[in-house]
Amino acid sequence: MPCYLCGARQSDPARGAQPWKRGVRHERQVLICPDCQLTQDWKADLDRCGRCRSTFLLSRLGEIECHSCGHVRSHTSPEPSQPVQQRDAALTNEVEQALSRVLGGLARTPTPRAR
Repeated sequence: MPCYLCGARQSDPARGAQPWKRGVRHERQVLICPDCQLTQDWKADLDRCGRCRSTFLLSRLGEIECHSCGHVRSHTSPEPSQPVQQRDAALTNEVEQALSRVLGGLARTPTPRAR
């Protein structure tokens, strides 16, 4: 899974503490790379616990758990203030941007020449 902010991919993690952070955004698990943690306010876009307002959430199998206070809630439908089409359009835009970055990187990779 790539960093949701810049699209960087995590390499095989070494043992011990991991520099990548996890969070939940739009009720989906996301990763944040170490570079984005230093250069951006990465917690601003993350979902928050309804009880304690922490961003230390984990999304799994239809529920979201707060690791700060232990509160567990089920996934919800989109908020009335944000119609499904608007939310889906924003998510589609994020996917298209990430795909564009990946394909742009592939285009710059030299291809082997036939002999």
